[in-house]
Amino acid sequence: MTAPEPRVRLVVEDGIGTIELARPPVNALDHQAQSELREAAEEAAARTDVAAVVLYGGPDRFSAGADIREMAGLRPVDMVLWASRLQGAFTAVADIPKPVVAAVTGFALGGGCELALTADHRILAPEVQIGLPEIKLGVIPGAGGTQRLARLVGTARAKEIMFTGRPLSAAQALAVGLADRVVPRDEVLAEARAWAAQFVGGPALALRAVKQAVDLGTGTDLRSGLELERALFEGLFGTRDQLAGMRTFVEEGPGKAVFVGR
Repeated sequence: MTAPEPRVRLVVEDGIGTIELARPPVNALDHQAQSELREAAEEAAARTDVAAVVLYGGPDRFSAGADIREMAGLRPVDMVLWASRLQGAFTAVADIPKPVVAAVTGFALGGGCELALTADHRILAPEVQIGLPEIKLGVIPGAGGTQRLARLVGTARAKEIMFTGRPLSAAQALAVGLADRVVPRDEVLAEARAWAAQFVGGPALALRAVKQAVDLGTGTDLRSGLELERALFEGLFGTRDQLAGMRTFVEEGPGKAVFVGR
């Protein structure tokens, strides 16, 4: 039997790992795509030749979200496993211990928006519509949308977006903090790669620590967050990058260190 064409693939070039969605016409995330997304995220996380990651759905699309045709026929008992797998795939992307940027050139609705929310930075084309319309199907976001959107734009705004199910334009997304930059569609991928490229050759352990401190610390109380920050800060002392960074600062001034990611 011929193996099915991959729906998600990881392409590594010049220290940047691009997780590409490849299921036209709208990159709907079915069972296979969810499994491949998780595998690509875990591979990107593990590879030492990947310094940063780009999420990309192609030149004119990102993802229309979960495969509704596949989901509509599931029984409640089936949905337990299906939802766990979907959320687990998105969590794997969010847990990549490296800077991640979403290059969004087209619709990012439902699961597509939730996938963009797993990134640390989002670059949108002006024509993009992004949002969480699950309420119009009689359900709610199930791949992290209720939690990540609220943490990003605030609870009141997140509720309004999800209560109405209305998509936001790129300009509206930028205004509320759901997008970080809006650029012409044919520049989105290049801008995303440029953002990712600045971390190639950077202090990988310190970058990982920043992401852990923010992602884990903001989910708890301030005192616990400060304790986490202190532990991560202390843990970087004695690494080769810390020693090189501070030695070159003293001897040559800032910005002279050559980091090795250890």
